Formats: sequence, structure tokens, C-alpha cells
Amino acid sequence: MNLRHLQHWLALAETGSFSRAAEKLHITQSALSRSIQSLEEELGGPLVDRIGKKNELTPLGHSVLERAKRIVHEANELKMGAEVLQQGGMGSLRVGLGSGPGAMLMTPWLVHMARHFPSVKVAVTRGATELQLLQLRERQLDALVVDVRRVVPSTDIQIDTLVDMRAGFVCRQGHPLLQHGAPVPFDNLLAYPIASTPLSDEVARILVAHYGPKADPAQMTTLQCEEIASLIDTVSQTDAVYLGIVGAARAELASGRLVEVDMVPPFRSGARLALVTLSGRTELPVMDEFRRFVKLHLDDTDDLERPAT
Repeated sequence: MNLRHLQHWLALAETGSFSRAAEKLHITQSALSRSIQSLEEELGGPLVDRIGKKNELTPLGHSVLERAKRIVHEANELKMGAEVLQQGGMGSLRVGLGSGPGAMLMTPWLVHMARHFPSVKVAVTRGATELQLLQLRERQLDALVVDVRRVVPSTDIQIDTLVDMRAGFVCRQGHPLLQHGAPVPFDNLLAYPIASTPLSDEVARILVAHYGPKADPAQMTTLQCEEIASLIDTVSQTDAVYLGIVGAARAELASGRLVEVDMVPPFRSGARLALVTLSGRTELPVMDEFRRFVKLHLDDTDDLERPAT
């Protein structure tokens, strides 16, 4: 199958117009028509219904579209990867980070690349896991580091578990919760704002199993956002209590500004962080560096002492 025919078909499907597609491809409209006709003959049916000036995809056209996108993207990446390797380079990397991984990885990763690989282009975005999965599938991102419990397994993505990160409750030093000593009963927390990122259904079930219906995040959480750094700043300045990955507050805990709350019963849960990529996608050398860095950094970040029991 001719790759150029597929490229021409994608341009037509994207623009919906033979004239605009031909202009985009810098070819004549008649050449584009011949290319699409050749592809239709090879596939055994029409890909587009030509209704006057309007062009609509046929059922076969819709069926071919997603596969054609994958084939063309893979061919482009193969060519780019070969060029990078022949030039002795590492390529570029666009990474999406979930709220917890973003708080722990974003700045250290950028610092690492600036120090050790200053010529390599990297981009980091933060956001909701569901949106970032869509961006991964649209090839706007090359990899994600997210809580695997918020990812629905699918044949088109590869999920490589990296590390289990412990979760817990954290408050500021001198918080009223701590005045009566440890451990702290769960009901005592409910007198204060609870700050958390959006939690998976699995974590919600674990919370309810530990502490009863009052622990349902839909009812318990009063402050919620995707940016853990903002939640931690809020907790350090108010009587709000943070619920989430303990490692995300590593610096504040180490300085004594924040304290992990010793709960009764103890909270036994956390996030299972994973590297998510598209299945079968060509990886550039910089991806190996990112994978190595993330694993080492997260292993170090989770090396925190639990509160005394």
C-alpha cells in the first residue's frame, strides 16, 4: 500500500475538501483525485461520497481513517527516529504528569535535563489524567506518568508500573488535631477542611472500608484541585488537612513545616504510579533516560518514615 496515498487521504478527511487538501499538500486537485481513486481501488470501495461540493466519509472511509492515522504517524516517527540515531542525538520528549507525579517530578526532571542534556528539547504538561490520555492517543504527548488506577486498560496503550507511593493525611505543625496526641480518630478530621486531588473509585472504596461512609471523598473533600503544590501550600497556611501521596510533601515534612497525621485505624493505601505510552510506538533514546530518571527519583521520594504507632 502506497504511504503517500494514505497521506493524501488523511489530508482530504481532515479538510473535507479536495481543493483545500490539494493546497495543503502542494499538489494539483487532479493529482489528489487520482491518488484517492487509486487508494479506493486498492481497498475495494469508495472512501468518500462526493455530493456536489460536499464530501462525506463512507463507512469504509471511517473504518480506514484511524488505521491510516496510525500508519502515517508510525512512518513519520520511524523516519524521525532513524535521523536522530544517525546524528547521534536523543530526540525530544513531551511528557504529561498527573497531579502527584507532577508535584514530585516536574521541577527535578527539568533541572536534570538542563544540567545533563541541555540541547534536548523537553516539554512537560500537567492536567487531568483523562485529558492527558486523549492527548497521548492524539500523539500530542509521548508518555504519561499517572496513577494507574485512573487509567482504563486498553490494547492501544502500554502500562509499565513504576512504584507504589504511600498515601496519608498531612497537616501543618501546631495544628489543633495534634494537641491531644496520637493516634488521631478519623472523626476528628472532619472538623477541618480536607484538601485532595480527584481520587479514583478504588481509593474511595478503600477510604470507606477504613473509616466508614463519612470517608467518601465526594462528601468528605472540601478543597479539590489537580495541583498538589497548591493544596500543600494551603495546608501549610491553614487548618486544612491534606489527603494524598505523602512523598509530594517531602520537602515540607523534612523541614518540620508539615506533619503526617498518625491515624486510628492507620490508613493503608496509596497510588500506583505507572509510565503510560502508546503500544508499538517508536521510542527515542531520551525516553530511556526519562524512564530511568523517574524510577530512581520516585524510589527516593517514597523513602519516608511512617509516623510512629
